[in-house]
Amino acid sequence: MSEQFDRDEQGGGMDALGRVAVLYGGTSAERQVSLHSGGRIHAALQSLGVDSILIDTEDGLISQLQTIKPDRVFLALHGGDGEDGTVQGVLEYMGIPYTGSGVKASALAMDKYRSKLIWQSIGLPTPEYQLVTGDVDIDDLPVPCFVKPNQEGSSIGMTRVNTRDQLADAIRKAADHGEQVLVERLIEGAEFTVAILNGSALPAIRLETDNVFYDYEAKYLSDGTRYHLPCGLSEEKECELRELALRAFNSLGCRGWGRVDVMQDGEGQFWLLEVNTIPGMTDHSLVPMAARASGLEFEDLVLALLQASGQQENGTWKPGYTPRIEMAVTD
Repeated sequence: MSEQFDRDEQGGGMDALGRVAVLYGGTSAERQVSLHSGGRIHAALQSLGVDSILIDTEDGLISQLQTIKPDRVFLALHGGDGEDGTVQGVLEYMGIPYTGSGVKASALAMDKYRSKLIWQSIGLPTPEYQLVTGDVDIDDLPVPCFVKPNQEGSSIGMTRVNTRDQLADAIRKAADHGEQVLVERLIEGAEFTVAILNGSALPAIRLETDNVFYDYEAKYLSDGTRYHLPCGLSEEKECELRELALRAFNSLGCRGWGRVDVMQDGEGQFWLLEVNTIPGMTDHSLVPMAARASGLEFEDLVLALLQASGQQENGTWKPGYTPRIEMAVTD
């Protein structure tokens, strides 16, 4: 039986959340996206009556936290220190509860190569790949392929390579965003994304763009990107996709929320690309779309994520509130 989300169901309403710091900005290549995400999250918290404040982590994060003394943190950082476990470690050391995955899971999900190693070890499908550092014989690399920074998001530094003579430039472009470059076999077919919220997989979204691939421009700037929700799969295939996404998310030790990106080839096989532990929350972002299809407006999504933040007690993460949500989910 489904129940409508209740904003005041536990903990005496918004006052129980205390003072919330929204961490955004930072110094990564995804700074502008983070500024947009954090601004929307802060506006939503303000509209809900939550005592909240924005903190740009570009400078003096620890001193700002010591001055503001938040009761909990909403992480709206994308890429760099904010998504690789570094900021999560600072918050745990300071004893401040925060949204999303912990230190280890954040570091693993940010590292595409190590994520793939884990998935392969438990039999989850992911395209063949090769990690490139320094000089490499491009004749040994698969073509066609995608070349991408190993630890970057939002398709920054990413190139679709169709011919071998494009490889060298693509590797140099990716290396501008980190010395480790991932070369991944190209999967031709439909692209899907599955949002994870508090242990459940939300309805899948199929992505379609006229760009060469679903790149930064298609994600954040273009009004021509098509978002198919329902995604067009049969009920059986969407169930398979959502279960795969949830297994991939859980295998890395992720918690709270995230987004899993998947390709489907011409034979109907799904292939895992990556897990995003702090997805975008802009007006073009995918998690809010999936949440809306599940009965959660943006303010309720923000509150659900914040209420699910927990506390460290004797080294064990204790979950906070569990909001009631009206949605069809894969348990």
